[in-house]
Amino acid sequence: MTNKNVKGTLITLFFTVFIDLLGVGIIIPVLAPLFLDPAVGLFDVSETPAHRLLILGLLTATFPLAQFFGAPILGALADRYGRKKLLALSMTGTLIGYFLFVLGIVEQSLLILFLSRALDGFTGGNISIAMSSIADISDEKSKPRNFGLIGMAFGLGFIIGPYIGGKLSDPSVVSWFSYTTPFYFAALLSFISILMMLFLYKETLQHRIERAVSFTTGFVNLGKAFLTPRLRTIFIVSFFLTFGFSFFTTFFQVFMVQKFSYNQSQIGDMFAYIGLWIAFTQGGLVRPVSKKLSPTQMMLFAIPVLAVALTALMLPDKSWMLYTIMPFIAIGQGFISTGTSTIT
Repeated sequence: MTNKNVKGTLITLFFTVFIDLLGVGIIIPVLAPLFLDPAVGLFDVSETPAHRLLILGLLTATFPLAQFFGAPILGALADRYGRKKLLALSMTGTLIGYFLFVLGIVEQSLLILFLSRALDGFTGGNISIAMSSIADISDEKSKPRNFGLIGMAFGLGFIIGPYIGGKLSDPSVVSWFSYTTPFYFAALLSFISILMMLFLYKETLQHRIERAVSFTTGFVNLGKAFLTPRLRTIFIVSFFLTFGFSFFTTFFQVFMVQKFSYNQSQIGDMFAYIGLWIAFTQGGLVRPVSKKLSPTQMMLFAIPVLAVALTALMLPDKSWMLYTIMPFIAIGQGFISTGTSTIT
């Protein structure tokens, strides 16, 4: 592959991962107001807030559940038929998923919203394929730089996504903005990503691998992880940490709406603020600290910091106090992410 082809492929992979995480971020500030706003019409006016939040939790869980089954299948098919075809298929699924979400809001249909998240989740395994593609075109010298580029796309998508989602869904910013606007925007970017995949990306897989395609692959991989003595403890720790932090990312927006009357724009600002602190932690703090502490020591330091910071969220009676707590949550999570990835 020529240098020009490598450059085009890297740019396409960067944009693909960025769009993937942008989509994850865009939906964060929108979901809670969408479900708690009676004017949307997704629920009968007599429905209790508890029922609305239960459906919100189920809808949020639909995406990762579908991804659990879909990602291993897409990965196996990418090894068999090539990265390009499966990346294009994945982004097409994401594009359709965004339009279905818009349709679900317009038609006030929970069924369509669930279908949207399931489709996007099942076809959303493109990050693992992108990582495999990076490995295909990288040698020992270029590997840190290339993977760092994808890591930057990952971080930028998560930082910018909530901010864009909050602003594009807020009619006080522009009168014709609504809950559907962020998803039209994300769909447009997905379409651009598909075009880049078709015209700039060059297939990176040199030798096809015949791997079994099965819906049970996720369970098999999970079983292998927990049965490996060297990895069992860190996977259990990682599971509980991810489990707990998912509660925060999903329902902290509900907390902000109910306690401080935040709208989607303000929620987006808060999550973008958290993303900046996580990026600062992983990009600026981890390197000097890692020279003095092992990954295990970083985890032993970061887990209590995160636990205390999350507990402290119950204390503020003014919204500005949240901004003083968020850096500690981000620092704890940033060190935990680095520690677990380094250990495994």
